[in-house]
Amino acid sequence: MVKKIFIDGEAGTTGLEIRERLAARRDLEVISIAPEKRKDLAERKRLLNLADIAILCLPDDAAKESVSLIENDTTRVIDASTAHRVAPGWAYGFAEMDESQAEVIASSQRVANPGCWPQGAIATLRPLIAAGLVPADYPVTVTGVSGYSGGGRTMIEDYVAKGDDANAYQLYGLGFKHKHLPELKAYATLAGTPLFYPVVGNFRQGMIVTVPLQLGHLPRVPKIAELHAAIADHFASIAGGFVSVAPLADAERSAELNPQLHNGTNTMRLHVFGNDDKAQALLVAVYDNLGKGASGAAVQNLNLMLGVDQAESLAA
Repeated sequence: MVKKIFIDGEAGTTGLEIRERLAARRDLEVISIAPEKRKDLAERKRLLNLADIAILCLPDDAAKESVSLIENDTTRVIDASTAHRVAPGWAYGFAEMDESQAEVIASSQRVANPGCWPQGAIATLRPLIAAGLVPADYPVTVTGVSGYSGGGRTMIEDYVAKGDDANAYQLYGLGFKHKHLPELKAYATLAGTPLFYPVVGNFRQGMIVTVPLQLGHLPRVPKIAELHAAIADHFASIAGGFVSVAPLADAERSAELNPQLHNGTNTMRLHVFGNDDKAQALLVAVYDNLGKGASGAAVQNLNLMLGVDQAESLAA
């Protein structure tokens, strides 16, 4: 049976990317709202209740409103906003987070799509904390660089308007109240709030997330190979996912550390670098902030909820 999908907010960046990925599907019917009715509450309500799965690509308050408009127990929801990522009753939509997470998503009525920045940090830290190699109360710092699409609509418009004159390397979120912090803390299983400062570059999409570790401050200092093995073993145990771990390499630089390397795909590639003598390590995740970081993850979650191959419509 063909399933009806309604993308509430399909004219935005994430909505357009999702629609493009679903365009060739024959098992789905993407139902759309007429442009002149996008702010018509009654029409949005009608389509939300008509859909088998509604994908919300909206600001937080609008996403909460959309959920409140659903009056049946059949419309399932994927919310790409921040509104429900740590809310009770919502599954976190990072399918590779744990061995059972894909099944949790598949059986859920409500799924919160993860934020782009937290995924890389969660992917690298969570296995190390679970293995007891890094304590949950470790003072974590997370940074990296994203294409300007990772900064939201206002930042996209600013960068597009300025073109080559736009800032090549711009820090933001310097009030340390970034909206991704609650999910990063919760799903990386951290005891405290990490120090997180995002950076955007003058390119549209793609990202690198980095987590430096001063291992010498730990009661037992793990070897770099132990860190790598724990992360690699975690993702090796997860079938059908899009997260892979690069071999442990002693390198001063790597061509794989290109934030745009995996653009247009749902791939996330993890790297571990370090120096045992100095007891220092660097965890790195490379992926597309509009792919695995947003619309690709939404389509992967949609596939899981529909019971089809999670790679359908997604490039690895």
